Formats: sequence, C-alpha cells, structure tokens
Amino acid sequence: MSEQKPLVPYSEDDFDHEDSNRSENPHFSDVLANHLDRRQLLKGGLGLAVTAGLFSHAGLSEASVARPDPRPDHLRPGRGKPLGFTAVAVSRANTVVVPPEYNFDIILPWGEPITGRYPAYLDGGLNSGADQEQQMGMHHDAMHYYPMSRGPIQGSRHGLLAMNHEYIDTDAAHPTGATWIDGVRDRDQVRKEIAAHGVSVVEIVRVGDKWRTVRGRYNRRITAATRMEIAGPARGHRNLRTAYSPAGTHTRGTINNCAHGVTPWGTYLTCEENWAGYFVNRGTRPREHSRYGVSATVGRYGWESVEDRFDATSKAGSATQDYRNEPNHFGWIVEIDPFNPRSTPIKRTALGRLAHEGVVFAKARPGRPLVAYMGDDAQNEYIYKFVSKDPYIPGRANGRLLDSGTLYAARFHDDGRGEWLALDIEDPAFRAAAAAKGVEFADQGDVLINTRLAADVVGATRMDRPEWGAIDPHSGWVYFTLTNNSTRGTAFPVDEVNPRGPNPHGHIVRFLEQRGRAETRTFVWDLFLLSGHERDSLDPNGHALTADSIHASPDGLWFDPNGLLWIQTDMSGSQLNSGPFGNNQMLVTNPKTGQLKRFLVGPAGCEVTGVTATPDQRTMFVNIQHPGEDGGVWPAGGLKARSATIVVTRKDGGVIGT
Repeated sequence: MSEQKPLVPYSEDDFDHEDSNRSENPHFSDVLANHLDRRQLLKGGLGLAVTAGLFSHAGLSEASVARPDPRPDHLRPGRGKPLGFTAVAVSRANTVVVPPEYNFDIILPWGEPITGRYPAYLDGGLNSGADQEQQMGMHHDAMHYYPMSRGPIQGSRHGLLAMNHEYIDTDAAHPTGATWIDGVRDRDQVRKEIAAHGVSVVEIVRVGDKWRTVRGRYNRRITAATRMEIAGPARGHRNLRTAYSPAGTHTRGTINNCAHGVTPWGTYLTCEENWAGYFVNRGTRPREHSRYGVSATVGRYGWESVEDRFDATSKAGSATQDYRNEPNHFGWIVEIDPFNPRSTPIKRTALGRLAHEGVVFAKARPGRPLVAYMGDDAQNEYIYKFVSKDPYIPGRANGRLLDSGTLYAARFHDDGRGEWLALDIEDPAFRAAAAAKGVEFADQGDVLINTRLAADVVGATRMDRPEWGAIDPHSGWVYFTLTNNSTRGTAFPVDEVNPRGPNPHGHIVRFLEQRGRAETRTFVWDLFLLSGHERDSLDPNGHALTADSIHASPDGLWFDPNGLLWIQTDMSGSQLNSGPFGNNQMLVTNPKTGQLKRFLVGPAGCEVTGVTATPDQRTMFVNIQHPGEDGGVWPAGGLKARSATIVVTRKDGGVIGT
C-alpha cells in the first residue's frame, strides 16, 4: 500500500485523529506490507506458522501449538455463516441507528430512581445529592446481565443489570453547571457528583416486549463514597494508611469505573480507570502520584475544596493524620456481589494498580490456576496477566483466589512471539532488573502500588492505549483493542505490534498462549484488525475496510457465546466531529470468516460503550454514554442529555447478529 493523504485536514487541537505521519518513521502501510506475510500465516492458524519454521527458535514445537482445521472457512462446519443483518451506514444524526431488521428501546437513563425512597428525576439538573444517591448514575459504561431465573427462557426475561458509571458532566448535572464561591465548590453539588459515580445494580423484567425496572431488594447504588475493604498483598501497607483508615485496610468509594469483568463464581468486577485526576498534591509528589498523573494544581472537579480526602498534600506529621496516601486507594479492581446488597465491595490489590480498563478471564479449568488479562488505558502503557497461586475449584472458588498469585506484564517481540514478565519481588529476574535500573521496592505491596513502575523496570512493551480485552470462547485467542496513540513514532518508536506513528485510528491485537494453557509464560501474537478509512486500513482478512466497516478508535470489545466479536468505538474531537467515520458506532465480526459489518451508530456526541445480552442471545443491552457533547439533547424531549441503556432485539425474535 502506498502512503495516503488524510481525508480531512489534520487538527492540532485535539489528540490524534487523522493519519498524519510527520516523523521520519516509515509509514504504517509500509511496515504492514512486511508484516502481512507473517500476519497471514497466523491468521490461518499457528500450525501453518510452525510449518514455515517461524517459531522453531522459540521452543514451540509443532506439537506444542494448536493445529487449525486445514479446510477453508466455507467448508468448516458452522464457520461460514454470514452475518445476518443489513449493515448500517455512517451517520451523524442525533439518534440511535440499528439495522432495518432490528428494533431498539431506551431504559435506565441517568437519574431514574432505583432504590431507597425512589426520588423522581427532575429535569434540568434539579435533583439533590441525596436524590442522586438513590438514582441511576451518570455516564453509563460497562455492564453485565445476570439471569435471576433458571433456564435460558425465564432467565432471559428477568435479571439484574450491574453497570458502571465512569464520570460526570457538571453542566448536565446541575442547572447552570458547577458552582464556585471564593474557590470552594458548592457542597451539595459535590455530594451529587460523588453519588453519580460508581456502579448501579438494578433488577429488570421483560413485560410483553418492554423491559421494566423492578423496585426490588437487589437494587443498589455503589458510589465514590461507599465503604470498601482492601484485600491482597497491599492490604495494611504503610502507603495505604490514612486518617480514615490508619490500618490501611479500608477506603471510601470507587471512581472512573470504565470496563468490568465477571468472575467464574459470578461476582462483578468494576475497574478504576482515570482516577488520578480527581486528586491534587500541591507538595512533593512521590512516585505513587507522579507516575500516575496526580495533579499538582487542582483536581478534575475541585472536590478537594470540600472533601479533604481528595487533597493528597502532606499536611501533618504522619500519614494517619492526613490523606497523602488517598490516591493509593484507587487504580484497583473492585469485587461486588450483585446478589448481596449488604455486602462490602473489596479492592483486590493483587491485580495491580493502574488505569484499569477492564479484566477478562480465561476459561476456568478445575485444578488449574485462574488467569485474568487486563489493559492499562493510557498511551504507551501495558497489557497485564494475573495467574492465581491456588487452583480453581468449582463450587469452592471465591474472591480470595484473586488475593494471591503472580502479576505479569507482556513483552511483544517483533517476530510474532511474546513473553510474560513477572512483577514479583520474589522473582530473581525481577529483582535483577530493578537493581540494574536503581529502583527499589520494599515488598510486594510496594510493587503492586507501583505497578506501572514495575512494568517499566522489566521492559514490557509499551502499547497504543490497551483498553478492553475479550477471549474467543471457541479458539482461546485473547483480543485487545489499542485505541490510538498520538505519541507513537515520537515519544516511542513504532514496532511490529504498534506499527503506526502516530496512530490516529487504532487497531486490535490478539495472542494465543503456548499449548493453549493460559498460565504459561510464552505466547504468539497477530494483528487482527487495523482501523481507519478505506484507503488506510486492514480488515481481518487483510483487505481494506469498506463503507460498511470503516471506523476509528476501537475501545469496547465483547465476545458473545456464539463467537461473534462486538467492537465499540470511542472517537473524540475532530475525528468524531468531521471526517469519514460519523458518530461512534458498534461493529461485529466473525473471526472465523473475517466478515466485519457496522451494526449500530449512536447519537451525536456520544460514546457507544458496554454491551451484554440475555442467555438466549435474543436481547442485547448497549450503553450510550455522554450524548449531547455536541450541544444536542438525547433522548429527545428533555432539557438535559442523559446517558441511557438501549435494548436491541430482532423484529423476528431471533438471535442477535446471526
């Protein structure tokens, strides 16, 4: 492929949007021309790569890797079925667009009452902080549907939705935006904003062809003020001690909850992403603050002006007398039992402290360790894996399985191999790497509180914003979205796994563990998809994207039980507001055939994020986050735009996507 000019002028006013490689690095299409040969080998299955001798020097014998079915896709049983819907065109309309074979409905908008005294939503931002504590939070994100009845039919008509609320919009939350008086925020506004963060658990039921909220005992709001326990190696660490918890064993709240995970025992994991900006430290910032971006001037919403815990400046003689360590209570994965509304959420520190996007589990196999994969959503950060110390035992496993084990960071080699690097103070290679770089860690709790620094030390591969992960239920391939990176090619060079410099459109990488055992320390990898416009992209079959599939900035990622991979986008700035891609969207691909089509387009200004389905796969739930960022209002008819969940069904009642 030859170098192409951007379709719209490159904008300096926001992030990295259109393709504009101004560096001396080779253009990504030139890199991909060399990479495609290997990519095509991997696409057909690892056995072909072994036959070509690609992995012989890596110690991966032909017997050690999964061999593919040698028949073409269209001859493999059940593998050649086309996606059964009409692709949706790019749209800039302020509405949700689905295929003509589908319908959608809107449920659970921000502010809908779900618990307590069920205070009614007051349009125009008029609800109080106390009201918000009993209502749906703001800016819906990841979610999971839990059936409440046995069997695919009844379980598909009655269940719980557990849902994240990532952040808030002060202009929408209040009648006239954030109020400041002499440098101090209005106290009730801050209470409302804290309550609009976190997680909602809501019981829903299908009545006829509509889903309704049930005013039931499971409904719950977990906010940025909810009391939580700290567990794992960092529990009680000296860098977690605060005036609220001198022992360093408890904390308050969870914030900036983006993607999620579901444990094999059925609990909900919510992930704390861009939490650092909520805090301020106007003094000397330790590495636990500076490496994560804690502000030196003012917090994101100014909460520190009324809530002392968001001011991490050292003000007293010891950590137990102020909140210098409060930022260290965030950046974790939080476990919630959706069926026990009285349970205390638990922060599982063995999974590391970072800008957690989400967590996805490999298939749990009895008697073997439990394995989870995570992405750190920031430019030039890392992909991680956790392997439990104890084996998974069905019926006995619980959250304590997540409290001891080994955290790894990924290194992707240019030849298609990869390895997992232990972030473990007991590991000789880790200790040697830290010593070589003059970095000291006091104990494993210190390693985990400083997870990013630990990954720096071992030389993990810096990635182009690793976000959601998903695992193919049929093949075991692990997929990660790499959303974009404006600094690739300048701050850090391009490489085979991050081949654009800069990378405005993003891509999807996938990898497969050696011998199909997730707990192993070596893997092989492949570029699955290069996002972009028709002239500068690659679909799963190595062809350019078409009008039915062009997109940019892939973010959300989810495999349904049928093996279809759903991809959601998070464009912003000029990439969202102009150019060829239209509004943010959701696409679907069948990795077995490589077919990729646009399924849904969201309203203007929104992000399409979060997707789950009922067990029978005939009802899909999709979240629409921050609509109205272009100044419009969605859903129509109100004064304020409201994040909400849309319910998608086929008009003929069939399985979604087929």
